[in-house]
Amino acid sequence: MTPLVQRLLGTAILLVTGIFSLPVVAYFLDGPGTEDWILPVQLVLMAAIGAGCAVGLPALAPAGAARGRRALVGVGWGLLAALVGVLLFWFLLNGLRGA
Repeated sequence: MTPLVQRLLGTAILLVTGIFSLPVVAYFLDGPGTEDWILPVQLVLMAAIGAGCAVGLPALAPAGAARGRRALVGVGWGLLAALVGVLLFWFLLNGLRGA
């Protein structure tokens, strides 16, 4: 697989999981004692998905990076995708003027 295809595939995977991870985690954790865990669990989940993507698709990290460094770069990409998902749902639910 060429580096361009790896980057496009990784970006698509991270954006889709970043967008859908928040409502999926909220579905399972929306209860009286667990609602405070929604964002932390989503961030950990997206960090793990990002690390897995960067290890599996080496073009998401700098060329020649070791596996551990690729995983750390992937954690950053995963957290960025989670932020995109949170911001997207914020604007979809509240609009541009806020809550």
